[in-house]
Amino acid sequence: MIVLKFGGTSVGSAERMKEVALLVTNGKKNIVVLSAMSGTTNTLVEIAGYLYKKNYEGAIEQILGLEEKYNKTIEELYYSKEFKSKGRELIQSHFNYIKSFTQDMFTIYEEKAILAQGELISTALFHFLLQEQGINSCLIPALNFMRIDKENEPDSFYIKENIQREIKEHNNCDIFITQGFICRNSYGEIDNLKRGGSDYTASLVGVGVNAEEIQIWTDIDGMHNNDPRFVENTYPLSHISFDEAAELAYFGAKILHPSSILPAKLANIPVRLKNTMQPEAEGTLVSSKTGIEGIKAIAAKDNITAVKIKSGRMLLAYGFMRKVFEIFEMYKTPIDMITTSEVAVSLTIDETQNLAEITEELKKFGTVEIDTDLSIICIVGNFIAESKGHALQIFDALQNIPIRMISYGGSKHNVSVLVNTSDKVEALRSLNEKLF
Repeated sequence: MIVLKFGGTSVGSAERMKEVALLVTNGKKNIVVLSAMSGTTNTLVEIAGYLYKKNYEGAIEQILGLEEKYNKTIEELYYSKEFKSKGRELIQSHFNYIKSFTQDMFTIYEEKAILAQGELISTALFHFLLQEQGINSCLIPALNFMRIDKENEPDSFYIKENIQREIKEHNNCDIFITQGFICRNSYGEIDNLKRGGSDYTASLVGVGVNAEEIQIWTDIDGMHNNDPRFVENTYPLSHISFDEAAELAYFGAKILHPSSILPAKLANIPVRLKNTMQPEAEGTLVSSKTGIEGIKAIAAKDNITAVKIKSGRMLLAYGFMRKVFEIFEMYKTPIDMITTSEVAVSLTIDETQNLAEITEELKKFGTVEIDTDLSIICIVGNFIAESKGHALQIFDALQNIPIRMISYGGSKHNVSVLVNTSDKVEALRSLNEKLF
């Protein structure tokens, strides 16, 4: 069994959905994980924002606009009057539900139920499409098996037990369709796996059914060796390891959500990245094999903030670092990079909602400096931090770029540098020229 995940652009129109239907009907039993149609989640976020502020006029305007978009899609998606009628009834039902919040009290707890409508609609429409084409398919709701625990982490045992139950109950089906992104929390309420969560869903589903392969279909032909938005003549990587893919995904490669790597890695299930627009392209295979030694790819992560704590008391003082890290742990703020000296520690974060509180706490230990508008550039490969010559190549390519921080040796697969965002594009291009 293969799990195939299609993102918002892959199901962003009636034409795209029809192309996806061709891709998933290959004579095998497949599980298809779908995101909401492109643009839907953003609009639902806006609607929830209007409702939360009790701006019902603004909410209704957005709701009607999105409803009209879906009704147009239905006319293009189905051929028969029967399925056009089914599609319109489906849309009316979902949008009546959303409109009901303009009459009743709306709280932040209802927001996630509204956000879930995008995936619920896209999967139901796609199921109707396969039914109209006479394809033996079943819709298995993610809300029946996808659950997170009190720590907002996937409940792996629950997921595996319940998705296997769903599959057995519909064992006569060839194609199983389910929603990405959405889930229930430990209280049974509708929740989600955060943005990019459809990749995570596909990985968790793949592990739950012990899939042969997990395929992530987007609008890019695999993971590239550099960012094609800023650098010319990039190329897709044919194969990378789980560790290399995790580094690239975390540090800016948008094709794959970082969280989706670990479940597949632990279960040793290969992940293949494919392009819906060019299905014949080989794409990128992510597996446990490390491949050849050397530098393979570069990625960049923006909106980075650097925090520097200077303290004379740090000199030879044990426990200092623990106290610093406890502050970030208290405010649930992950740290990306870190460097230390005898009297100072510098680190970077990309979540700044609690930065003011963190800064005040850190001032108990020394002087605190905050710098913004920074980017982390990540150079990834196989054992590059332990091999001869790679560091010289990297820093030779960056000789004209001011470097704020360096992370070298923390991972065998990654050398990271912190630069001003204004220097990012020049750095990416220079690295591309010198390394590839």
